[in-house]
Amino acid sequence: MTNSFNSKSTFNVLGKDYIFYNLNTLSKNGINLSRLPYSLKVLLENLLRCEDNLNVTEKDIMALGNWDSNAIPVKEIAFMPARVLLQDFTGVPCVVDLAAMRDAMKKFGGDASKINPLVAVDLVIDHSVQVDHYASDTAFDLNKILEYSRNRERYAFLRWGQTAFTNFRAVPPDTGIVHQVNLEYLAPVSFINKNTNTVYPDTVVGTDSHTTMINGIGVLGWGVGGIEAEAVMLGQPVSMLIPRVVGFKLTGKLSEGSTSTDLVLTVTEILRKHGVVGKFVEFYGKGLKNLSLADRATIANMAPEYGATCGIFPIDSESIRYMKFTGRTEEQVLVTEAYYKAQGMFHDDNTPEADYSEFIELDLSTVVASIAGPKRPQDRLLLSETKENFYKLINSLDKLSSSDAANIIKESSTQIVNGSTFNIQHGSVVIAAITSCTNTSNPSVLVAAGLVAKKAYEKGLNRKPWVKTSLAPGSQVVTKYLSDSGLDKYLNAIGFNNVGYGCTTCIGNSGPLPIEISKSVNENSLVVASVLSGNRNFEGRVNQDVKANYLMSPPLVVVYAIAGRIDIDLHNDPIGLDENGVNVYLKDIWPTLREVQDVMDKSVRSEMFLETYKDVFKGDELWNSLEIPEGDLYNWNEDSTYVKHPPYFEGMNIESENEIKEISNAYCLAFLGDSVTTDHISPAGAIKPSSPAGVYLTGKGIDIPDFNSYGSRRGNHEVMVRGTFANIRIRNKMLQDVEGGFTNFIPTSEQLPIYDASIKYQENGNSLVVIAGKEYGSGSSRDWAAKGTMLLGVKMVITESYERIHRSNLVGMGILPLQFINGESAESLGLTGYERYSTKGFSTLFIAEFPSNRVIDVIATKSDGSEVFFKATVRIDTPQEVLYFKNGGILPYVLRKLLSN
Repeated sequence: MTNSFNSKSTFNVLGKDYIFYNLNTLSKNGINLSRLPYSLKVLLENLLRCEDNLNVTEKDIMALGNWDSNAIPVKEIAFMPARVLLQDFTGVPCVVDLAAMRDAMKKFGGDASKINPLVAVDLVIDHSVQVDHYASDTAFDLNKILEYSRNRERYAFLRWGQTAFTNFRAVPPDTGIVHQVNLEYLAPVSFINKNTNTVYPDTVVGTDSHTTMINGIGVLGWGVGGIEAEAVMLGQPVSMLIPRVVGFKLTGKLSEGSTSTDLVLTVTEILRKHGVVGKFVEFYGKGLKNLSLADRATIANMAPEYGATCGIFPIDSESIRYMKFTGRTEEQVLVTEAYYKAQGMFHDDNTPEADYSEFIELDLSTVVASIAGPKRPQDRLLLSETKENFYKLINSLDKLSSSDAANIIKESSTQIVNGSTFNIQHGSVVIAAITSCTNTSNPSVLVAAGLVAKKAYEKGLNRKPWVKTSLAPGSQVVTKYLSDSGLDKYLNAIGFNNVGYGCTTCIGNSGPLPIEISKSVNENSLVVASVLSGNRNFEGRVNQDVKANYLMSPPLVVVYAIAGRIDIDLHNDPIGLDENGVNVYLKDIWPTLREVQDVMDKSVRSEMFLETYKDVFKGDELWNSLEIPEGDLYNWNEDSTYVKHPPYFEGMNIESENEIKEISNAYCLAFLGDSVTTDHISPAGAIKPSSPAGVYLTGKGIDIPDFNSYGSRRGNHEVMVRGTFANIRIRNKMLQDVEGGFTNFIPTSEQLPIYDASIKYQENGNSLVVIAGKEYGSGSSRDWAAKGTMLLGVKMVITESYERIHRSNLVGMGILPLQFINGESAESLGLTGYERYSTKGFSTLFIAEFPSNRVIDVIATKSDGSEVFFKATVRIDTPQEVLYFKNGGILPYVLRKLLSN
């Protein structure tokens, strides 16, 4: 590596010298490090260490060192993360693509063994467990058996990957949630190169948007699409613009009755309203010392929900305490502390306040009990507002007044039998789940949930029989401290038995409702509710029978399971009757902060982490009994419905790049509104038998009970492309009053599933376009939202604005992202989706240097021959993305580059 600044220095720990790239040497070049935010210092070190006069130059380093906090981001830099983090839903297609690249490499005469991760890659299998069994001591074992029966082929494929690829580790199923395992064990916080004794910051990109959870311990990282992750795995840097950094100052401390979840929902609401998409958020201030590492990780986890690239906390004494507590080695802990202090990146009371692009401040003592819903995580409500909010939802669906909604709720009860006789109605809570990495990383709210269960049980309260309850711990450490404290028996008594170590309800793996309840909900068009401690509550995500979904703290999940309904004011209404028939209120079972802390002090212990992770990669008998193929090339099974050879390299030549061409006369495949998430675009959750994917599986001889989920079949492009834009809640404005993944096939005016229409268009040789409103592609980092779009034949997308990850992924699959300018929209231009769309000026845009003005013309031709002209910005944002686009995407670009070496 080139080093223009002669920046190598050493520090000594336990008699050993360690080398590092010293940022302080840059002061000789006029760079004032004290004014730089912590997160930008991490990026600056990355550039300094990776300077090679190709991807990183001296000018890049100086540009970042002299960062203008007020500037609009225009300067591109190349960031080289130290490692990649995968979960199995997104990890399987990554490994599938690597296996396909090996085949292509061999086909073109190259060395297939070159296709290996060049940086450390960890995959945690955590997204495949589903809540089929619950509220019993056997739930965990039964769900695990089903998990393996459904995913045996995928798991065997991943075990093959672990043997075939170097620098690749897999954490077996039933260990924990990827982000919590990362926080508790995988993240080194600082890297130590054992060959050179060089130390540098731990940095990471992950194929789950909640990779940002690791920001809580001071590690810079964020979620990327699978295609970006694959490029990093193969040695390609992440091209990014030097960001604006929002400083979020915290003061005070949480008051009695408030939880870290309440804080997270408050922060999410504030930042969404402020607007932080594409920006870094950095937390600082005297309030940091009143937040545990778990509290910080809970806030950092929600960065995708508030829209930021990351939500980072600086390294400080709490970070070091947590490293010790979770069992990092003495060398790792001491070197980390010494390194960050030597770099001037260790935060304490004397750390000067950095310059920030924007400022926000929050007094923690003002945080009050909150929930969020019924459809978006940023829609925070005071606990007292829940009842009225639900009435508004009923009103919006049935066009009723609040009083009418209340009466409808009273009148709409339906008697069903499921072991006992009971009624459900509008507002009944049918799912109550303590789930997701967001909160199950945090002992304070898990212990609080256990104490609520204990106090409720002692008063004779229990969950309502129609509530499907579950506890999916983030790691096995949770089970250990709940057991040690004795709180597990009370959670079990109320139905919150352990259903599996993985991400369940939050990602749509809630499992089916009991048949009787599902039938009653659908036959009577009931609006029922779920309550969950997760981070996502988008409509159609949690369960297809449930329209109202509310995020909240784990103890509140327990409370609502007992109450059995969402239309309740917990401050004033009783949640049930004790064994003497006396009303019990929330205040009667809510624990104090002192009670929670006492249990934590006694039962959450360091040795629990050491015991949990001592053989974390070994796996159990089921894992080790999986039969796996041998060899560097995967033996593809043509009959497989889980793992199929993808088509991304079919028809590819080995030329360096392709000529950019205009897009002409593209038909509109989907005409969408605002806030279309990757959940709307990418297949997720259960596969309906009547859907194109269901029809495909039936045609392959798969029985409906064995369909499994879309997520489990992400390694099969035939299933995934059929599920793209097939979400049951998506609305294509080309059709009137139609919900679901349908479109109008314009040549014949047929209403067809979007997949079926796309096949007809492609058979006719037609290009396709998708049109949408604001915040297109918000939500999780789903590579299939871009891969599926490409396989449907879509050549461009035109929107009012994009979420960062999805825009990048579109480019990474060779799809042109365009953005309306000057406040224009499809509606303001009078577009309907029935036009034919062409570009003008795109083919010549990138002939010379990368242009700052990337506006081109778009012509929409109506059926009568009249034309609408408008301008749009080409959202190919960096020179590196131009190379990806010219090559048809990241994967062909990387393959051609490896073939040329």
